[in-house]
Amino acid sequence: MGSADSLTAVRGSTLSPAPPDPYALDPHMTTGSRRAGRAGPLAPAPLLPSPEVLSRLAACAEAADRSGEPDREAVAVLRESRLLALVVPKSHGGAGADAVALNSCVEQVASVNASAAIMLFQHCAVTSRIVENGTPAQHCEVLTKLAGGQWLAASAWSESGAGADKKNLSTQARRTPDGGWLLDGAKSFTTSAGLADVYLVLAQSQQEPPASASSSRDTGYGAAGQTFFLIPGEHPGLLPDTSLRLTGMRGSATGFVSVRECRVPDTARLGAPGVAASIIARVRNSGATLGAVAVGIAQAALDAAHQHAARRGLYAHQAVRHRLVDLATQVETARAVVERAGRRTSADPGLTTLHSKLAASATAERVVADVAQFLGSAGYVETHPINRFGRDARAVALMGPTNDLCKELVSLPWNR
Repeated sequence: MGSADSLTAVRGSTLSPAPPDPYALDPHMTTGSRRAGRAGPLAPAPLLPSPEVLSRLAACAEAADRSGEPDREAVAVLRESRLLALVVPKSHGGAGADAVALNSCVEQVASVNASAAIMLFQHCAVTSRIVENGTPAQHCEVLTKLAGGQWLAASAWSESGAGADKKNLSTQARRTPDGGWLLDGAKSFTTSAGLADVYLVLAQSQQEPPASASSSRDTGYGAAGQTFFLIPGEHPGLLPDTSLRLTGMRGSATGFVSVRECRVPDTARLGAPGVAASIIARVRNSGATLGAVAVGIAQAALDAAHQHAARRGLYAHQAVRHRLVDLATQVETARAVVERAGRRTSADPGLTTLHSKLAASATAERVVADVAQFLGSAGYVETHPINRFGRDARAVALMGPTNDLCKELVSLPWNR
């Protein structure tokens, strides 16, 4: 197994003082690599899912929605597809995709399996934070595992009672005499809980002053004195709980993650101590947007409407054709603002990213509702996919940053 001071530490290992090279690549097979089952050189990472991958993910979506259980099969498909390497730099075996490519890929996955899309999006979001803020040692160890599919990444930021803006965290990180950290707290609404191989955990480390005055400025999201930590899923003290039963995104394994007396080395820290809020503030400027998930769901609903029209011979009616055109126009409009966010060509790319989530998620809910009405009694059957699309579309608005928080982040400068 990995050294006790590296990110490959597993449950039951014993922590030791810092070894010479704590981020040396693990010469032994980790749990993640056993799941991946890979040997030899990796195939080039794709920028878009293949038709076969989309077909398999679609089948997974139906099964997971019925059971409400974490969609392990969809994760296996993502690992094998190498889509987990999407935003990993080419130098570390990834595709080096930009935000436009990421949004497009996430949209296509969401059109067949929204739960898989949100797991992929969160994985890529954590990967990007590692690319931007990780040390060379973290890049060497972590990015190669993310690119190869051995590791699925998840973000553990949210907490019950902390609010959508993450300003009142109860999870604490305290320095230990050996220079490491002791984390204690609980996280809620963590996507891929129990399925992820590494978690990006947000904790309050108040004893660590911000590295600069700018990092303490109110960004509307997060607070001064917060620090990010990369913690393996099998690290002692980290325990996932997937007992949460969601209405939508039922296969996304969204649940709780607790860190109880969780000791990690300082090398597990991502970024400088106390500046997590400034890292979070830069996320919106990346162009990656959850609006892509919403567009995929809206497209799936539109496709369902066309299938219904073709099956019932409704294209002969002008009113039906025009109604479908109106729906398609809404989907295309949402897709356009998501693409604009990814291109980062506006005067304020961060604001465009926030607007893209607001616009696309509202469009998805509206299009799904209109299609459900269009389907009539055909859609009023429990097993019809349109009902899953509606539940999944509603979930996007509640994902971080929630739509209400997006509005607050957009309007925050107006009150200064």
